Amino acid sequence: MAAKITMSPGGVLSVPDDPIIPFIEGDGTGVDIWPAAKRVLDAAAAKHQHRIEWKEVLAGEKAYNETGNWLPEETVEVFREYLIGIKGPLTTPVGGGFRSLNVALRQVLDLYVCLRPVRWFQGVPSPVKRPDLVDMVIFRENTEDIYAGLEVQEGTPEAKRLIEVLHEELGWDIRPDSGVGVKPISVTGSKRLIRAAIRYALDRGRKSVTMVHKGNIQKFTEGAFRQWGYDLVREEFADVAVGWDDCGGRPGGKLLVKDNIADITLQQVLTRPGDFDVIATTNLNGDYLSDALAAQVGGIGIAPGANVNYVSGHGIFEATHGTAPKYAGQDKVNPGSLLLSGVLMFEHLGWQQAADDIVRALEATIADKVVTYDFARQMEGATEVKTSELASAIVDRL
Repeated sequence: MAAKITMSPGGVLSVPDDPIIPFIEGDGTGVDIWPAAKRVLDAAAAKHQHRIEWKEVLAGEKAYNETGNWLPEETVEVFREYLIGIKGPLTTPVGGGFRSLNVALRQVLDLYVCLRPVRWFQGVPSPVKRPDLVDMVIFRENTEDIYAGLEVQEGTPEAKRLIEVLHEELGWDIRPDSGVGVKPISVTGSKRLIRAAIRYALDRGRKSVTMVHKGNIQKFTEGAFRQWGYDLVREEFADVAVGWDDCGGRPGGKLLVKDNIADITLQQVLTRPGDFDVIATTNLNGDYLSDALAAQVGGIGIAPGANVNYVSGHGIFEATHGTAPKYAGQDKVNPGSLLLSGVLMFEHLGWQQAADDIVRALEATIADKVVTYDFARQMEGATEVKTSELASAIVDRL
């Protein structure tokens, strides 16, 4: 009998063998990649005596066409009630409404961690010489920074008034023909994000956490993020972790917590990828860094993502790419991003063996050069297959 996933009083997910998990098919190519990903996830779960009862909820174009609402409240409530869900790519309405449906879901459920593991699968085409050295996990803060959406449009009374207030109260001279945005970075938001990154690194035996910031210029937002992170290490993790400034880069068996400027990081993840392990960073930096890293290991078409609140237990696992509507219904595109997001979900549920099986089967399929068109055009001797055929090939190797 299928049952809900619940959160125990001790802050641990209680997962039945047959959980009910909500899903959003997704717009555009969601009609192709969701059935493919679902088939592999179901097969891997069944191998380990699990069965998922999928519960469809609506968002994006499908929701708008059926309900007149891009993000129905019922969808939000289902995710809130069932804790864990998965979604394909969503169209963001143009010309008003939500800034982004993805951002809206993150904010309304306070999914403060955007989790983006980035690693190379052998055989995947890459533009760099040593993609095998790329093995990083990005913890991107999800609720603050410029994504909080606190901005006013140029030429509006609100912009005029804000510019006047900033001049009168703080002496700031801002051009009168400016749009103005506010970038909040809080102690609360920073520490809970960095805390999650440190716990993840400790739980998985990772060697370091790097706080990536632009604190050399934005001293009271990004610079504060860095300082609050080092404070957190001393306050809560002194027995198991140490900051760079307190050990000179010699952690002595403890987890090393260090920091790096954002622009330098974007260079060094190319030239010295082995120096980075777990990364904790602010919202905009994390957006840039996630996609830049994904480009080294096959692109966002195979990059997984998760949005998680480790306190409430809520998590939505999602494809990280767009909807690609021109390919919709062609059974053509790579389902890797959504499938690997499902792997992340299995790991989060404690289904590690099923997750590992999917990864091994995917690696074996790629090693046999059975791939969708995006990889086939970059690989010699590849067998190009459809989305659904790739799912079949992966299931065969489970």
